[in-house]
Amino acid sequence: MRTQYITSTPFSDQRPGTSGLRKATQTFQKAHYSENFIQAVFNTLGIAGKTLVIGGDGRFHNKAVLQTIIAMAVAQGAKALIITQNGLLSTPAASHLIRLNQADYGMILSASHNPGGADGDFGIKVNLERGEPAPEHVTEAIYQQSLALDGYITTDNGAIDLSELGDTRLGDTKIRIISATTDYVALMQECFDFPAIKRWLEQYRIAFDALHAVTGPYAKALFVDALGVDETYLLNTTPLPDFGGKHPDPAPDRIDELKHKMTEDERIVLVAASDGDGDRNLISGRDGVINPCDSLAVIADHHADIPCLRTLRGVARSMPTCRAIDKVASAQRLTCYETPTGWKFFANLLDAELIQLCGEESFGTGGDHIREKDGLWTILCWLNILAVSGKTPDQLIHEHWQRYGRHHFNRFDYSGLDPESATKMLASLERDLTKYIGQTHHGLTITSAGQFNYTDPTNGETTPGQGLQVQFGSQARIICRLSGTDTRGVTLRIYCEYWQQDITTKPALAGTTATLASLAQGALNISAFCGKTQPDHIV
Repeated sequence: MRTQYITSTPFSDQRPGTSGLRKATQTFQKAHYSENFIQAVFNTLGIAGKTLVIGGDGRFHNKAVLQTIIAMAVAQGAKALIITQNGLLSTPAASHLIRLNQADYGMILSASHNPGGADGDFGIKVNLERGEPAPEHVTEAIYQQSLALDGYITTDNGAIDLSELGDTRLGDTKIRIISATTDYVALMQECFDFPAIKRWLEQYRIAFDALHAVTGPYAKALFVDALGVDETYLLNTTPLPDFGGKHPDPAPDRIDELKHKMTEDERIVLVAASDGDGDRNLISGRDGVINPCDSLAVIADHHADIPCLRTLRGVARSMPTCRAIDKVASAQRLTCYETPTGWKFFANLLDAELIQLCGEESFGTGGDHIREKDGLWTILCWLNILAVSGKTPDQLIHEHWQRYGRHHFNRFDYSGLDPESATKMLASLERDLTKYIGQTHHGLTITSAGQFNYTDPTNGETTPGQGLQVQFGSQARIICRLSGTDTRGVTLRIYCEYWQQDITTKPALAGTTATLASLAQGALNISAFCGKTQPDHIV
């Protein structure tokens, strides 16, 4: 084994976002691009004498970059590399493995819900020793390192066989190839009442779509092996580099196969899906998809039915997530926190034991078991509630609305926008926001308007500029912010929420969220700034 120093020049575009560095796959395939970023991580967090967890969601280019990390880590004196069989590892399971093995940090090769394949996206995400996504001061330090590199250190050891379980040694580095699913399944069995769920599944049926992404093997281990679900009820469980040409994002308009499965079998009362790296979830009853904001609120309301959530003292939601859980928190005397978008903010609250449940509108829910959102864990929360209550998902959600009222909620995405134009557009609206206070639109009076700035109660750190809010008291909200997960331009997200207390009558605001979205589109003047008149996607 020969150590090599390879000279390179810095790349100016390697600043990670809230979920790591995401770019088009072809960008990561540029000479030295991946190596430079990996070296910047090593320079920032250290590598000599460190233990790392490594894996990815199986998308195109995973295998090549995984071997690159191994070669560079070995060359620079890593103590141990914990790698899952064939390199397949979900983001939630990675968080657990980091914590379980007391690793120094982990590197997850994924672009989450972004498309895969040679023409898709790729990403490298860094999670720290608590299993949490690297916070901004760490990602900024990595970026600064990336700007100062003149090369990287690697070896010419050749590819490592990742197909066989067991321990080997390469140089001074111990390499452990472990099962991706065994430890995660054991954790889920600690969190939930599997015997009760299994008894419920003897009467009812569920179906799950892994979207040819990383959760396929996990779903088999959980639902088939541990809970006895017939494997024919699991769809697309083989991970593929391009996700079989499917979009690995479990949005309501992408579950036709699950709908067809439900039509075929009247015994199915719940269908579910997860995304590319396994941290998101979609849950649907026979009456339709359950809004993730409602899902979070229902889990909080029935937390006593879930073993790992019985001692629930606090909850949290991201600021754009609708306020359904606020109603539950008030009724159950739970403290409710509002954070910026990004799981790292939840991780601080979890570590401080201020919360045990958290979630966001973009189909992400999680608990105190790890420091990431967790799609399969969320599905098991619902199954445990169903097993205890004996009710269907449709019954549960309608009973929830009857008690707490219904928060009509949608997100309107305008994708592929020019970053400079989109930034100017939001800045223009922010300058004018205060003049809207007191105005009445469609029978709703604006009570406050401004930027959402966050102060972390655990450490006092401030995070300003997290999104523009227009509040209509407790009745409605409009939120506008730019998303950092789009690798081709930026995405403007407009979140609209309207609360209806009496669900037996028509909403007082005709069109509800669509009416609010039109109001926001006009105030932003999207067509003038960005040339778009309609959203590209509505969730």
